[in-house]
Amino acid sequence: MKASRLAATGALAASAVVVLSSPAFAHVTVQPEGTAAKGGYAVIDFKVPNERDNASTTKLEVSFPTDHPLASAMPEPIDGWDIKVTKSKLAKPIEMHGEKINEAVSKITWTAKDGGVKPGFFQKFPVSVGTLPEDADELTFKALQTYSDKEVVRWIEVQQKGQEEPENPAPVLALSAAEDDHAHGSTAEDASDNAKDTENAAADTSADSDSSDTTARVLGIVGIVVGALGVAYGVLAGRRRSDA
Repeated sequence: MKASRLAATGALAASAVVVLSSPAFAHVTVQPEGTAAKGGYAVIDFKVPNERDNASTTKLEVSFPTDHPLASAMPEPIDGWDIKVTKSKLAKPIEMHGEKINEAVSKITWTAKDGGVKPGFFQKFPVSVGTLPEDADELTFKALQTYSDKEVVRWIEVQQKGQEEPENPAPVLALSAAEDDHAHGSTAEDASDNAKDTENAAADTSADSDSSDTTARVLGIVGIVVGALGVAYGVLAGRRRSDA
């Protein structure tokens, strides 16, 4: 009897763990396609899973960070979705490519035209962003997920250090270290390649020169031999005439 109770209790505890942990797999998240390096550009995907059994996700609203505004944010067109980009004036202008930017994208809204994200599926919403800040390790994007039954899930809670993950955490984009200037690397590589090409060209020229010299020498020798044969033939012919 005790054994059966223990087994039942264990099964109940296990199911509770599964139930409690399952929402962690249903968060709205953001990840880069490749890397999101500080000071560079990146394509980031907002991944939206549908965690309801009887409703579809019909709308996603993503608020962009105001502490590190992004001057450029261009969403990729998605079939079946209307996309609206909202810009706001900045309290402090930022500089981009030598120009001062007075406004930045503050929010992007995706609205389903038909169906949306059905139960058991997820959808990625790609956005090209830049330039990424050089003085931050991560960017927080707060998101609102709306279902076809009008329910709104607010993914806006910021993770605090040393504390457990909140129930509805905001999507966080981790930034990697700034990448090296590929232009300098390319220049060095090009210089090396050019040097190699020059050496190869010099070697080819030298080879062609050696080949030409060899050909000239051979032709010279052949000419001398032919000349000598001609002289010898002339001498023999003169002797035959004198003998006759």
